[in-house]
Amino acid sequence: MAQQSDTAGLDADANSSQGPFGRWASKAIQNPKRVYRAMFYVVTAFFLFTTLFPFYWLLVLAVTPNEAITSFGFPPVPHGFNPGAFITIFETVPLHIYVLNSFVLGLATTAIVLVIASLAGYVFGRLDFPGRRPLMLLILAVSYFPPAAFLLPLFQLFTGNVDIGLFGVAVSSPNLYNTPIPMVMPFTALFMPLSIFILTTFYGQIPDGLEDAARIEGTTRLGALFRVIMPLSAPGVATAGVLTFISVYNEFFFSFLMNDGQVASKLTQFFASQNNWAPLVQGILAYQGQYSQMYNLMAAASIVGVLPVAVLVVIAQEKIVSGLTAGALKE
Repeated sequence: MAQQSDTAGLDADANSSQGPFGRWASKAIQNPKRVYRAMFYVVTAFFLFTTLFPFYWLLVLAVTPNEAITSFGFPPVPHGFNPGAFITIFETVPLHIYVLNSFVLGLATTAIVLVIASLAGYVFGRLDFPGRRPLMLLILAVSYFPPAAFLLPLFQLFTGNVDIGLFGVAVSSPNLYNTPIPMVMPFTALFMPLSIFILTTFYGQIPDGLEDAARIEGTTRLGALFRVIMPLSAPGVATAGVLTFISVYNEFFFSFLMNDGQVASKLTQFFASQNNWAPLVQGILAYQGQYSQMYNLMAAASIVGVLPVAVLVVIAQEKIVSGLTAGALKE
């Protein structure tokens, strides 16, 4: 007993001489769960800071009067309170038309991508043919091409500067600049490979017996695809659609270069306008003049612009997570 009390006394003296971090390290060695818990808190705090700080900074800039946006110290807090910026953004430019344009472009691209990707996913996921894997890898490789690599040839093509000789007949490309086509087509090509991969993974998991039963009942392959396979792969279809829509809604490169930044002045003129398809990114840049930059309005417009997508993500969060997880585990 006397020897144990002496050992405990020596340990207490050693702990007191280690300092707070040394004592925490000693306890962590004896109980590794403390290390895992500490790592969880550190990673969570880092993730929340890097994710939420940009939105906090946008809110600080939005409510701070523009003339007070000169310098911020630490902590970064608003220099004043001007919530009227969220009303001024709609009085300065028709921001709601820019948002509506982005919605239409996103929905059109998503519809095209889902139809084509469903057909391609059916072929890659349910049919066996020579060269299937190399062709799938080639399609996925396209998604890694930088958009700048397509810009010059597409810009020449869409502005009508390309003449093509077909069987002795000269054909000029139509002038499509400032219309939805030069934006929807690159969006479709860029975001198609990921959708094909997601749908291929899901369609390949459907038992052949279900499709065979549908075909015995008299439906065609296309009928079985749209009536049986796609409904059973709803999480995958929803995931591909939501990811495509969000990517198109936030796209900057082609959205900025393939139009002149003009929109219809009123909502009633939206459907009558043919060449006013500037998306949200052009609306945010519209608050920037030649000699002045309305940073508070640009920040407020960014917050308003991101709200529809945030609502969509919250609504479809369960589908996205289940779809990505299922696709990752079933491959």
